[in-house]
Amino acid sequence: MPSAQVEQEPSGRERPAHAPSDHPSVPASKVGVVLANLGTPDATDYWSMRRYLNEFLSDKRVVDYPSWKWQPLLQLVILSRRPFKSGEAYRSIWNTQQDESPLLTITREQTRKLAQALEARHGDRVRVDFCMRYGNPSTQSVLHRLQAEGCERILFFPLYPQYASPTTATANDQAFRALMKLKWQPAIRTVPAYFEHPAYLEALVSSVREAYAAADTPPEVLVASYHGVPKRFLLEGDPYHCQCQKTTRLLRERLGWPEGAIQTAFQSQFGPEEWVGPQTVDHVAELARQGTKHIAVVSPAFASDCVETLEEINEEIRDSFLAAGGERFTYVPCLNDRDDHIAALLAIAENELGGWL
Repeated sequence: MPSAQVEQEPSGRERPAHAPSDHPSVPASKVGVVLANLGTPDATDYWSMRRYLNEFLSDKRVVDYPSWKWQPLLQLVILSRRPFKSGEAYRSIWNTQQDESPLLTITREQTRKLAQALEARHGDRVRVDFCMRYGNPSTQSVLHRLQAEGCERILFFPLYPQYASPTTATANDQAFRALMKLKWQPAIRTVPAYFEHPAYLEALVSSVREAYAAADTPPEVLVASYHGVPKRFLLEGDPYHCQCQKTTRLLRERLGWPEGAIQTAFQSQFGPEEWVGPQTVDHVAELARQGTKHIAVVSPAFASDCVETLEEINEEIRDSFLAAGGERFTYVPCLNDRDDHIAALLAIAENELGGWL
């Protein structure tokens, strides 16, 4: 439990226990919860996209080639071209009303709802915030602010149901880098993969059922599309591919569907080496060529809709299916700020906060 404090002031500050009467007050002891998502550019222009992509693609967890080999290619070739294409993709899904990416909008709303739920149970002892691994708000700025506000214990919650080195691990890495710059570090816990958590699975099941109920005719096949990783990562011990396959199986079992009714595929491949497969964009086209007329696609690895779902799946992958002869395409939105998703995040957070609240 937090250390004993006395004489709490209306401002939320207090004088430490056993301190002399002239000791300055300090922020009241609190527990912080930080939701961590992948990131977002600040805008869609070339330089904003270049800054964001440079940070992302320079991360050794994402591209682990030797710097002497990778950085010249990245700086001189990739970042001279890719910001234009990526900016176009972001503009197609940009939240123009708030002038930000949907990922930022959704993550902020998830944070607000989780904060309300935790406050209802634990009062003002808990602070909930969010950060991005790449872009803003940065991990360092959020963790330093929470520490300054009196959070002596912080639960760091990467919003990735399945663990992967380029997602969960790099988010945790950045949190620990931020702690390295603090004279007085808060205690910190990290949330592990939660793809097997019953509340997460039930929210996923409900989202699929609702999408199918809203369709005029039920899709013939549900494709569970996960972000891809190089096959080498699997062979080197990263559990992501196995956890994705298990997520699909658990989802199918809870839906009560027969084998084959849900198929696993992987999207967003880049670079020359072999990646885990099949690739979603090719797999849906093959389904259409085999005579499948109506498919649905769900993204169990994404907690929030983003460019990979709203643009890549609902535009590029949709177009691939229809161009190959498919007739109807149903996209199942990510869990986003659904009430059952927030309830799942709450259950996971409270379990990991055991002994702190």
